[in-house]
Amino acid sequence: MTANRKNNALGDFLRARRVTTDPQPVVMTGGRRRTPGMRREEVAALAGVSKDYYTRLEQGRERHPSEQVLDALATVLGLDAEARAHLQGLARLRGDARFRQEWSEEVSPHLLRLMSRWTETPAMVLSRCLYVLAVNDLARTLFSPMEPGDSLLRFVFLSPASRGFYAEWERVARNGVGSLRAAAGVDPEDPRLVALVAELSAGSADFRRLWHSHDVRAKTWSDKSFHHPVAGDLTLTYETFTVNSAPGQQLLVYQAEPGSPSEHALRLLGTLAGRTPSRDGARTPSADAARTPSPDGARTPSATPSADGALTAAAPPGGGRAPGEG
Repeated sequence: MTANRKNNALGDFLRARRVTTDPQPVVMTGGRRRTPGMRREEVAALAGVSKDYYTRLEQGRERHPSEQVLDALATVLGLDAEARAHLQGLARLRGDARFRQEWSEEVSPHLLRLMSRWTETPAMVLSRCLYVLAVNDLARTLFSPMEPGDSLLRFVFLSPASRGFYAEWERVARNGVGSLRAAAGVDPEDPRLVALVAELSAGSADFRRLWHSHDVRAKTWSDKSFHHPVAGDLTLTYETFTVNSAPGQQLLVYQAEPGSPSEHALRLLGTLAGRTPSRDGARTPSADAARTPSPDGARTPSATPSADGALTAAAPPGGGRAPGEG
């Protein structure tokens, strides 16, 4: 992203949604269309503003539309609840660095201990940019093709193995980019986000295509199908929870349908998950703080290395990436 594009998040979003909005139900001007979507004058007229005002919004020369104007634009562009909230958030952005949110990437030991007790439930903590900050044993084994501490999006778009790991790769990719767009709506100048978008844009045409669509899809819940190299095919549902003690962190928890083949496959992975000794010598599951990115993009070693080298994707510093993931 160039400086101008970062500073015009609201205008970029409006333009992206305008050119993907079907003009047929509300055609207001005649003539042959040389570009897709609605024309600026059509959006302006339906929203009750002048064409000049709307043009200034798209170009970033007007940055403070009223709530009434935002609501009208959201209606004309057919925005759903998430996209509407994203639009309103972009209009409230402040460029002054003094007002930027600080995002913690240190996972609470209390949360790690809680995750370690979920022996039948894969769980992970994600940052705003979808970097994996922590996993429990079962999640580490489920996502064994992925390098610990990496971003889910780096795996999806930069690792060829991801297309074999995710049964519905396009859906996973689209939802992941939508989540990153939601994060960008809160703090588009976050250095980690800017660096990640630049890296993915340079390395993946699919990412560029999805990123420029400006779709917004915050992580909530859904189902996801995997093809695991050991357990085979399994479909899991996940729920996302915000970590209120650490703004920006999300707790992602997976589960299988009771009695299903996927539950059986998950139990198989449970028998393969690494174990670490407790203080009394018993073998109990561990929750690992994943290798997290430093501000300069480097990764630091995980706090608790896996005991099962065959099934984890940890790479020694300076070593190669493990195959697969997501």
